[in-house]
Amino acid sequence: MAGITYGPLGNRVVVKPSEAAAEMSTGGIYIPDTAQEKPKEGEIVAVGPGRVTDSGERIPVDLAVGDTVVYPQYVGTEFKENGVEYLIIGEDDILVVR
Repeated sequence: MAGITYGPLGNRVVVKPSEAAAEMSTGGIYIPDTAQEKPKEGEIVAVGPGRVTDSGERIPVDLAVGDTVVYPQYVGTEFKENGVEYLIIGEDDILVVR
């Protein structure tokens, strides 16, 4: 697990969001990254073991460390470790794998 010291549970993944760079508006004004929308794309850095069914069977997660994924804007739980921001997202909330 690159950069984090613990892993997600169940069918959750840990995603490192893509960096948002400062952007210039059409009027020539720089928009700082804090004022921009959060990225909706990132790289998976940790994957949980999968969910367990009622019968006790484990269904593994279909994602892997290193996958680049797209997810909805307001999904997941944010946390920081060693100054790096991460998101914990459920496998069902991932929209696209690139």
